[in-house]
Amino acid sequence: MRWLPVLYVAALLLLEPATPVEWPVSFVLIALPLVAAFAHGPVVVGGATVFAVVLEGVLAGTPCCAGREVGYLWDRHYVASYICTGLVGVLGTILAAHRVRRERTLADVRFVADIAQRVLLRPVPHRIGHLHLESLYLSADAEARIGGDLYEAVPTRYGVRLLIGDVRGKGLLAVETAAALLGAFREAAHDEPDLPTLADRVETSMDRRAALLGGSESGERFVTAVFAEIPLGEPLIRVVNCGHPPPVRIRSGEVCELDRGRSAPPLNLGVLLGEPYHVDAYSLRPGDQLLLYTDGITETRDAAGSFYPLLQRLRSWCSLPPRELLERLHHDLLEYSGDRLQDDIAALAVRLPADEPAVPPVSPHA
Repeated sequence: MRWLPVLYVAALLLLEPATPVEWPVSFVLIALPLVAAFAHGPVVVGGATVFAVVLEGVLAGTPCCAGREVGYLWDRHYVASYICTGLVGVLGTILAAHRVRRERTLADVRFVADIAQRVLLRPVPHRIGHLHLESLYLSADAEARIGGDLYEAVPTRYGVRLLIGDVRGKGLLAVETAAALLGAFREAAHDEPDLPTLADRVETSMDRRAALLGGSESGERFVTAVFAEIPLGEPLIRVVNCGHPPPVRIRSGEVCELDRGRSAPPLNLGVLLGEPYHVDAYSLRPGDQLLLYTDGITETRDAAGSFYPLLQRLRSWCSLPPRELLERLHHDLLEYSGDRLQDDIAALAVRLPADEPAVPPVSPHA
């Protein structure tokens, strides 16, 4: 776009010698200030206006360039062209100044959105204790920057506690709900001794905040989530699933969903259904990797409408560490969807180091 005015003038100069004298194409220079206003500021547009008027005079009254007599320079039609170019230049300068102000405002808004995302979804530490972690967030709306998907990892005296969640709906309401959920989790993760109590406390906080909305929105403001805990010194992971896609364990070419079919209702619906939270424990071995993700990944579609085959893809990436795994997942999702994501995406990858001593699994069914 910045080179468009130059290309515009170059095309005119190539066309001018090829047209009869009676067809002066120099009149198209009237639009040059507006062409410049697409990508340049008011100073450049003003300069382009002066240049356009001068070039119109050159093409109108220079016999060696246009094959016309000098008298054409002050022909009333050319004088009208000079005046119109000047008026259009004034308009283009005003438009360029307005566009520059809007771009600065948009840049400020994006900066604020980036800061809000860092506060709401701050990057997890690359290492917590003996665990290696990486996070991924992709917004379906590139301009929005933030949405209703969320993740968090908190080191506590009980171990490393993880959260992945997806707020129903979109927009500011989803962002506010995600912020409330993350705030409740970050506080309660340090205090509650077990995952069911932690999930119950977070749900209580969500119910309280949802009630402040009133009306029909409070009943629709629910979140699917997975609470997970990797205790210190124990080769296992405990999981409480609240209506969310289960975590995936990646182990030496084996990809397994950690799901025993005992998922609780989403947060803010548990009180209505009255079902308790169930804790499932699964064994971990040195080198195992866990992937917690939102359903935006598995619901990504290709051009034919087929869903993204996450488990199949993960089987060919088993040897990748967390950062490379999420980078490969990121690029593969964009390629699979043709750069058209239908939903927000969040993922959290956790890996145990391979040099940890092996410990027997916690149960024969783990």
